[in-house]
Amino acid sequence: MGHSSEIPALTADGFAVPRPNPTFAFPRDHGSHPDYKIEWWYLTGHLFTSETIPRRLGFQATFFRSAAPRATAARPSPAGFGHDQIYLAHMALIDVSTGRFLHQERLNRAGWDAASSTETLDVRNGDWSLVLAPTPSAPDTLLLVGGIRADARFTLTLTPSKPLVRFGDGGYSRKGAAPTAASYYLTFPRLAVTGTLALDGAPATPVTGEAWMDHEYSSSQLDKNQVGWDWLSAQLNDGREIMFYRLRTQDGGSDPASTLIWIARDGALTRAPYRWEPLTTWTSPHTGAVYPQRIRLTTTDPATGADFALLVEPFHNDQELGGKLGGVTYWEGACRLLSADGAELGSAYLELTGYDRALDVLR
Repeated sequence: MGHSSEIPALTADGFAVPRPNPTFAFPRDHGSHPDYKIEWWYLTGHLFTSETIPRRLGFQATFFRSAAPRATAARPSPAGFGHDQIYLAHMALIDVSTGRFLHQERLNRAGWDAASSTETLDVRNGDWSLVLAPTPSAPDTLLLVGGIRADARFTLTLTPSKPLVRFGDGGYSRKGAAPTAASYYLTFPRLAVTGTLALDGAPATPVTGEAWMDHEYSSSQLDKNQVGWDWLSAQLNDGREIMFYRLRTQDGGSDPASTLIWIARDGALTRAPYRWEPLTTWTSPHTGAVYPQRIRLTTTDPATGADFALLVEPFHNDQELGGKLGGVTYWEGACRLLSADGAELGSAYLELTGYDRALDVLR
């Protein structure tokens, strides 16, 4: 999709452009990259309480950093904490047994209420935070502190169960034909979670579970003919994962940059063909957006070469996040994974963007 020599150093509005063959240095590259227009640290997962009959919950915690348009191609200040940096954050929690869905967003300019480090993972928005909290035996341990108004409060320790993966070409992920349509894409596909959760002012209760974390940064996430994406993080019970994204075009088709990747138990990556078939839809009573819901995903199992089909089934339809502050409304929900005969294959999070309106902000 083009050679490195064809890729401009900067976008028209003065931001750095991802290039092939990246070299990453950690923990620095877990942190912020203010030369790039947009960046996110994206956590989704499934929690279980320690009660005699455990309650199951899904959670999302997302920290966004974006830069205001620049008048020139000048680079930002070395510290990266100038007032051109804007921080958006989303928190969401769903109680699978009741369908109660809580969510909140925050928007702050860089400063006292929001910041991110360029030296390590340390991003904050108000009293929400995600930091790298290494231990001698687990140097990539993460600590998440979040909440949703007075309804929920959680503190979670997340420890990778398998290595960091770098999607695309060593972390360079193409998102379209345009030379600027690319990102750097790093993921912890399976994290063991321990911590506490307090609901409705009650005492905190211990929780355990598993999570997934994406860290992605770019200056143009969508090509000019794309309106949004369907994204899936699937954690199978056999210790493997599937990452899938379908970049939707204006005519409803799939951009050739769409991809499905298997992650083996040892972290090895295999790209595979796919078929994405929405079976039902749900119309949001909040926005009127129509989202696909039960979805059949068919691919090839790299371990056997045989067809592999799974049904992505949301626990509840109403998991839409309204973007009153950030301007982007999307659906992000906890799902179960089922085989054709109804057997449980694992858990997933599904993200559906651009159904309320095209994501022009990410071009």
